Amino acid sequence: MKLIRRREKFDIVSNFFVALFAILNLFPLYWLFTSSMKNSSDVVKMPPDWWPTTFTLSNYVEVFQSQPALRWTFNSLYVAGLSTVLLVITSSMAAYAFSKLRFKGKNFIFVMFISSLMVPKEVMIVPLFRIAQDMGLVNDLHGMIWPNVATAFGVFLLKGFFDSAPDALREASRIDGAGEVRTFLQIMLPIVKPGIGALFILNFVQVWNDYLWQLVIGQDKEMKTLMVGIATLMQDLNPNFAYKMAGATVAAIPMLLIFILFQRYFTRGISIGAVKE
Repeated sequence: MKLIRRREKFDIVSNFFVALFAILNLFPLYWLFTSSMKNSSDVVKMPPDWWPTTFTLSNYVEVFQSQPALRWTFNSLYVAGLSTVLLVITSSMAAYAFSKLRFKGKNFIFVMFISSLMVPKEVMIVPLFRIAQDMGLVNDLHGMIWPNVATAFGVFLLKGFFDSAPDALREASRIDGAGEVRTFLQIMLPIVKPGIGALFILNFVQVWNDYLWQLVIGQDKEMKTLMVGIATLMQDLNPNFAYKMAGATVAAIPMLLIFILFQRYFTRGISIGAVKE
């Protein structure tokens, strides 16, 4: 009985701290959202108003009227969405090959491939830009997409999920007359859906926030992505902080929607990947 009571007390205390840390982590998002609907003078007011005394959407209207924010949003969604879809396709095929197929030098190739994770992307900016320049992809959205189509991280993540899939399923499908492509698409791929969901969110976030490469490639104002465009607002001498908060909020909303839509797969992917039998 004492052990049960101690456990209950421990659960109460631990849940309290979890809730407290959750509130602390959500507070910057709350402050960003509420500040975007204040007047500029209220944002820097001391002591601050924890709850806006007046609500206004004029900051959002100004962002979309004074800047091509709608175009920037489309550019970001197009680049991040298409990059992630293509990455999932290439990573799933490569991970399946490394996990289930047998070919000469497989382990050596996989080790060399994964070793590229140790190379910072900033080191490759110059050669990547020269390649994009030679291919006519500078100031083109596709120039932002192609370097993100195949990454070692995606292959590494999905290979772990394919490794956990029983080989007996693959052998049974082959006995039933299914080819390698059908086995991959109809038998093995549905098993790794949680991993694909986790990879989708992680890569979408990474491409969405890929400021440096998108800044280098998108040189015209119309070719900027939302993160790069909003960053230019932060560099302006305009003292309207509420206006800048509205721009940052516009950049954050799509990320929240993507996470909410894929949260189930992301949670399952992380939990499954954390447990090894």
